[in-house]
Amino acid sequence: MTDLLKTSLNRRTVLQAATVGAVGVSPALRALVHAQGSDAPEKKEVKIGFIPLTDCASVVMASVLGIDKKYGVTIIPTKEASWAGVRDKLVNGELDFAHVLYGLVYGVHLGLAGPKKDMAVLMNLNHNGQAITLSKKLADKGAVNGAGLAKLMASEKREYTFAQTFPTGTHAMWLYYWLAANGINPMKDAKVITVPPPQMVANMRVGNMDGFCVGEPWNHRAIMDGIGVTAATTQDIWKDHPEKVLGTTSEFVQKYPNTARAVTAAILEAGKWIDEGLANKNKMAETIAGKAYVNTGVDAINQRILGRYQDGMGKTWDDPNHMKFFNEGTVNFPYLTDGMWFLTQHKRWGLVKDHPDYLNVAKAVNRIDVYKQAAAASKTPLPKSEMRTSKFMDGVVWDGKDPAKYADSFKIKA
Repeated sequence: MTDLLKTSLNRRTVLQAATVGAVGVSPALRALVHAQGSDAPEKKEVKIGFIPLTDCASVVMASVLGIDKKYGVTIIPTKEASWAGVRDKLVNGELDFAHVLYGLVYGVHLGLAGPKKDMAVLMNLNHNGQAITLSKKLADKGAVNGAGLAKLMASEKREYTFAQTFPTGTHAMWLYYWLAANGINPMKDAKVITVPPPQMVANMRVGNMDGFCVGEPWNHRAIMDGIGVTAATTQDIWKDHPEKVLGTTSEFVQKYPNTARAVTAAILEAGKWIDEGLANKNKMAETIAGKAYVNTGVDAINQRILGRYQDGMGKTWDDPNHMKFFNEGTVNFPYLTDGMWFLTQHKRWGLVKDHPDYLNVAKAVNRIDVYKQAAAASKTPLPKSEMRTSKFMDGVVWDGKDPAKYADSFKIKA
C-alpha cells in the first residue's frame, strides 16, 4: 500500500470499515483496519450481572479461567438478588450485560415488564436444566406429576399458590405451559406469585407456595432438604429449549460493537470448555458453588449437570437432555423462532394485548450479526437456518410460520 493511500485513510474511514466488517473493502485496507486496532474492544472492563443459578456458569468461568483476556476484555461477574434488579441495572446502565431470562429481555423491549427500552439478545447461554417442584405435602397426597396435581386440585378445593421468577420470564412460561397442558388454567385456577430464585426453597419450607418453577440448583436443593419433589423437568416440556441468554441494551451494542462481540466470543468458549468433559464440569461445580456465586454445597450442583436425576420419591434416572452450555455449538445460536415463541406466550397469557410484529421484533432483539462475528472469532459452527422447529410435551409443533395463529390456537389461555 502506498504512503499516499495510507495518509488518505482518515480514522473515520478505518472505523467505518471495521464496523461494517470491511465488506467490499480491499484486503490491504482490511489489514490496515486490523493493524490500527479498530476491531479491539472499545470498553476493556465490563460488568455482567448474574443470579445465583447453575446456568450462570459460562459467564463465571469465562472470567475465572481468563478466557475473557484472550478476547481483550475483563469480565467482572456481579451477583444480583432478583431478576427485577437485573432488569433495572441493565436499563440504567449499571450493568453492561447480564445472564438473564430470555423472556425478561423481550418483556423490557416491549415495555411489558417495567421500563421500556430497546434490548438485545446476543446468545443463548444454555439449553434445558430447569424444573417444576411440588411441595412434599402435595406429593404425599398424590400430586407427584401434572395429572396428580390436577386431580388433587379438583378434589381438594382451596387456593393453590405457585411461584415463578419473573412475570415475562422463562420459568413463568414453562410453569404456565405445564399447568395448562394438564388442564389447569394458571390465570383462573391458581394464584401465581413472583419469587427470586435463591428464595424459593426457604419460601416453600414455610408454606408460602405449593409449587415453583426455577433453575438449578434450587429444585435439587428442595429434594435434599426434604421439602419438595421434582414433578417435571423443563426439557420434558420442550427438549433443548432456550433458557438464559447474554442480554444487554441495543444502545450498548451500538456504542460498543467490538466489546459485544468479544464478550460473546469469550462466553461461547467458556461454554465449550464446560461441556468438554467430566473434569471440567466438576471444576465448574466447585467454582460456582462458592459464596461469591451460587453459595450452596457442590453436591446440590454436580449431579444434575451430568444428567443424574432423582425425583425426591425414590426414582432416579439419567437424562441425556440435561443442561448444556455448548453441545458441539448447537446451544448458543439466538434463533428467531425462540424469541418469537416467548412473544406468542406473552400474547396467550394476556401480557400483551395485541399481536406484536413477531418476526420483526425477534430480528430487532436477537443480534444474529454480533453472534456470527463472535462465532467466527471462537470457531463456533453456525446452523443452516435462523429458524428452527420444536415439539412440545403436548405434541404441538412450533415452527414460527404463523405465530398469530399459533398464539390463538390454545384452548387454555388468559
